[in-house]
Amino acid sequence: MDRRYERNILVEAIGDEGQQKLLQSKILVIGAGGLGSPVLYYLASAGVGTLGIIDHDVVDITNLQRQVLHRTADVGRHKAESAREKLEALNPDIKVNIYKEKFTLSNASELVQDYDFVIDCCDNYETKFLINDVCVGLGKAYSHGAALAMRGEVMTYTSGNACYRCIFGSEPNDGALPSSKQIGIVGAIAGTIGSIQAAEAIKYITGMEGLLTNRLLVFDGKIMSFQTLSVRQNSGCVCSKQ
Repeated sequence: MDRRYERNILVEAIGDEGQQKLLQSKILVIGAGGLGSPVLYYLASAGVGTLGIIDHDVVDITNLQRQVLHRTADVGRHKAESAREKLEALNPDIKVNIYKEKFTLSNASELVQDYDFVIDCCDNYETKFLINDVCVGLGKAYSHGAALAMRGEVMTYTSGNACYRCIFGSEPNDGALPSSKQIGIVGAIAGTIGSIQAAEAIKYITGMEGLLTNRLLVFDGKIMSFQTLSVRQNSGCVCSKQ
């Protein structure tokens, strides 16, 4: 096996068998921005065999403060194309599929169904709830992540456990909650959350225990604290009917 993975293989919970699982796995990442950048870099370097990237947006100069997959010369390029170029240069072993389109109700199931694990790296609530509902409906495991200003959160959904709606219920009204355009975001906070999401994906694919199921991990970068909140499955939620 390629020596590039020898440090993975040395980890007792991964080994040769786990590395083969990574090489054979397919992970879909929705969003190639602040969270997607560390997620994609770490999954590509870990040897995830097929990475799918969904992002319809182009690189803007204001993205570069946190979206570390992209460079100044990429401004104006499609983020998915820019991301694929960097990932293939990092690890030519892997396959990168790109989808330069919005993740919508009309295409969501088709995009998700061929992948083993999905990672929510988007920055809007409409898409977050859609990711949740599609993954729950298809029985697909996925990682939710969010970051804003100096805070972030991560949770993992697998069938039979609590989902995003069990915590947050329904999509907030437009403008009800602040966005990074209003209160900003520190790039390193997005990097921290994205790295945790990548670790969750690796754990899921290799069969490790300790996933963030039925738990919401909350990170406060201002005081450098992690808090884990227990989450119960809501009996009236869509996930309880699967």
